[in-house]
Amino acid sequence: MLRCCLIAVFCFVTAGFSHAADYPLKPVPFNEVRITSDFWRPRLVTQRVTLVPFAFERTQPGVEHLQAARDFLAGKKVEGHRPHRYIDSDLYKVMEGAAYLLQLRDDPELEKTLDGLANLIADAQHENGYLYPSHTTGVGAAQHMMGDQPYEFIVHSHELYNVGHMYEAAIAYFRATGKRKLLDVAEKNAVHINKVIFEGDEGYNGGKPIMQAPGHQEMELALVKLYRVTGKQLYLDMARKFLEIRGKTYVPDGEGVMAPTYAQQHAPVIEQKAAVGHAVRATYLYSAMADVGTLTGEPAYGEALDHIWGNITDTRMHITGGLGAVHGIEGFGPEYVLPNHDAFNETCAAVGNVLFNYRMFLLHKDAKYLDVAEVALLNNVLAAVNLEGNRFFYVNPLDADGKYPFNHGTAGRAPWFGTACCPSNMARLLPQVPGMTYAHDNGDLYVTFFAESETRVDMDGVDVGIRQTTAYPNDGEVSIEINPTEPVDFRLRLRVPTWTGDQFVPGALYRYVGDSNERATVTVNGKPVQLQVVKGFTTIEREWKRGDRVVLSLPMPLRITQCHPSVEANVGRIAFTRGPFVMCAEGVDNDGATQRFFVDRLPNVSKTKVYTTAIDSGSFIQASVGVKTLTSSGGTARSKLELTPYYAWNNRGTSSMTVWFPRDKSQAVYDPHALPRESIFTELSASHTSDLDTVNAIGDGKEPEWSSGNKVPRWTSRPQKGKPQWIEAKFDGTKEIRSVGVFWMQDQFDVKFPASWSIEVLQDGEWSPFELYTTDRFDTRANQYNVVHPAAKLLCDGLRILMNP
Repeated sequence: MLRCCLIAVFCFVTAGFSHAADYPLKPVPFNEVRITSDFWRPRLVTQRVTLVPFAFERTQPGVEHLQAARDFLAGKKVEGHRPHRYIDSDLYKVMEGAAYLLQLRDDPELEKTLDGLANLIADAQHENGYLYPSHTTGVGAAQHMMGDQPYEFIVHSHELYNVGHMYEAAIAYFRATGKRKLLDVAEKNAVHINKVIFEGDEGYNGGKPIMQAPGHQEMELALVKLYRVTGKQLYLDMARKFLEIRGKTYVPDGEGVMAPTYAQQHAPVIEQKAAVGHAVRATYLYSAMADVGTLTGEPAYGEALDHIWGNITDTRMHITGGLGAVHGIEGFGPEYVLPNHDAFNETCAAVGNVLFNYRMFLLHKDAKYLDVAEVALLNNVLAAVNLEGNRFFYVNPLDADGKYPFNHGTAGRAPWFGTACCPSNMARLLPQVPGMTYAHDNGDLYVTFFAESETRVDMDGVDVGIRQTTAYPNDGEVSIEINPTEPVDFRLRLRVPTWTGDQFVPGALYRYVGDSNERATVTVNGKPVQLQVVKGFTTIEREWKRGDRVVLSLPMPLRITQCHPSVEANVGRIAFTRGPFVMCAEGVDNDGATQRFFVDRLPNVSKTKVYTTAIDSGSFIQASVGVKTLTSSGGTARSKLELTPYYAWNNRGTSSMTVWFPRDKSQAVYDPHALPRESIFTELSASHTSDLDTVNAIGDGKEPEWSSGNKVPRWTSRPQKGKPQWIEAKFDGTKEIRSVGVFWMQDQFDVKFPASWSIEVLQDGEWSPFELYTTDRFDTRANQYNVVHPAAKLLCDGLRILMNP
């Protein structure tokens, strides 16, 4: 059931509206910052050489989707076209990322690819500006949450979301090449949407204005960018209108994805005080509110964002900067609900966290927002792609047992996803990171992110060169050389991160245990100066001359963090961090399950040795601390615990992983895959078990919901194909069997239901066929237990399931 609320009169006034110039600070554009960092430069190379080409290959279905619309509009017969709500958007995001790469380096082949895609998108657009292939070809869109007609189900159709990403791709393409082809498509579409949504178009909704905000926010951000690049007031006004009508003209009245809070439609945006609903939608909304509030001079947006930001950092953010802890809605749960093993933390939400916080910094000139953005970027965002650049996390938990398929059917990174928003978002975010390194206004030069780099900035009419030399984030010494063409006065503001103080990240959730005697220091031309921190920055004001050098030293001892006591998942647990990195333990370094370790007494981390580990695809720091471990005999022993930055886990194979370690033995688990004590089985074995799975899934008592195998541990025989398989389950004594239920798995890749199966029973040491009840059969029905009964009373000591592939 849906409830639509229509306000009787809605008046939008543009004349006389106050327009502020822009954010108080101006970032140095990413294509004007040359990154030489050993940490970031390899990632940018991987982006160009591996990630973007790989992403173009994987978004080919989006190309085919647009080709179907083009052919249909050209009068050709279109066969086999499958409607999809948002497959176009993944392609648009990869195009945006590719265009950013073009701004960094000429690439004729890449430009040719973008030229061809721009022509295709133009040909898939209706004459009136409409662009949405699923409704263009008219093949069953209503059955896939798209509505019977265009714009009929904006709450979930993604019509506005998709074209929003197309606008961003068009703008990036235009700035890289000067070509207007795709920008003209974007403007034509925006004018069309303005008419349909806000004015009324005879071809849609009976000519009445639809007056509904997009179900997935993105259009608002894109319209602001379109306004910036064209200077046309219409687009900023549209972004403002979309914000103004959210939670007013349409309020869904349902549960789950139709709950009012899911897409932040439960209240007008300026009245919202807490983060709720789908986390990606939320962060895109908050970013747009910051943009529109700044550009229109409307303070109510900023006031609401201050409340929301505090609610996130005080109650709803994982230590990795991850947002949206709850599965199902992929969003924010109740305050302090921050699970570890079952955390969702979609990669796109972390991307949104970076975008939102960077805007808040530009608005308030407060480094606390940069500190949140940095933690989200260096931990959750970077964890989402492996060092090689071709495998991805959609879900980012803080604990993994090495078997539970948390990441869309796998226990590690996957090569791609059916919903591929996260890899494509990575493709567009990473090239922009250099643009978050420096910002300035008339008299202040801010060094916001630390990375070995160089750029030039105009300060009071003087061209000033800046060169940053550092191994950050692996090391905390940052040397900054200032080279003006002539002496000039300005204030140099250097960020002193929150993690150098008494907590790892801003907010009330996380605090260090114990103090560190090491303090940040700063020198100018070798002479110490007093370090005073205001709003997260230390300021050096002077006349700068060529060759002046500032050295900021940020000590990076290993630190121990405890969590707010209201977070039930972390009661009695601690985490390790170093500098801006959250550290975790992996099974690959620790000879087995990381869940078996506990920290009965806090180690002396101040003397912890940090070293670098190199693998074929890159390198990362590691450290070790002394802890205790459970042993196979049930006892305990002292042990070393090897720690790795969270972003680097799962680059050396799939194994267990832990961020929050228990203080007490009772919370440690020697083998998370062991059969529970209450299991009726004492021994399970199989003909073959995949390294990614466990035969104990047969008897662990964890109930599956779907045959996809995505939510619980499972047994599979992959990669073996075409071979008969068996599983044996033995009891702790003779049991009477009344029924046997088997829940089969089948995914979209290499695991399929068997062609046939049967059961044998163990009696007196011999295996014999299970005599089936007359009306039963050995079925392979999906999403349920396939239950069979014995033909007569059955006593046995075990069961064997035989399977033919």
